[in-house]
Amino acid sequence: MRAALAAGLLAGLGVAVPVGAVGAYLVSLTARTSLRTGTCAALGVATADGLYALLAAAGGTGLAPLLEPLARPLRLVSALVLLALAARTAVTALRSRPGTAADGPRTQPPSPARAFLTLLGITLLNPLTVLYFAALVLGGGSQGGVPARVAFTLGAFAASACWQLLLASGGALLGRALTGPRGRLLTALGSAALVAALAVRLLLD
Repeated sequence: MRAALAAGLLAGLGVAVPVGAVGAYLVSLTARTSLRTGTCAALGVATADGLYALLAAAGGTGLAPLLEPLARPLRLVSALVLLALAARTAVTALRSRPGTAADGPRTQPPSPARAFLTLLGITLLNPLTVLYFAALVLGGGSQGGVPARVAFTLGAFAASACWQLLLASGGALLGRALTGPRGRLLTALGSAALVAALAVRLLLD
């Protein structure tokens, strides 16, 4: 149990720590909204990681041949969704920039529930995550039966949640530091450009 829990913690950190487009969007979303919204978004990412860890622990070798053909199409969909979010972030920032008409159309920030579902959906579009977990499970994480698999899954979820919440906290601190409208505008545009660039990289890989 302890070994499986430790393996899950390490696996969760291994998949969560590399900050890609989802992590960049999480930070910028929290900076533009609130820590509550960012926390829900972070838990959406961690929930997806936990679900994939559970599928890997339960499915073992049967998952890889089923998911491998879907990896490329789902990755393209994920990149397109991220590009749409980047565009929406940029448009929202430009509409609220200093000097724009106060009565113009404004896009409401996402609610905590919507942020959770959005980040959950984006993360679930990456089947490479479950293949990553499956490889670790087959390498030794599934040797202890059901209790060990449950411990592995909980460890992966906990590690991912801790890291995503750390990113959200960083975004909240960034948002507090940028009290002026110009600073928030530049940050929103910069984060949109970063998310778009990382999404394009997904398309090209």
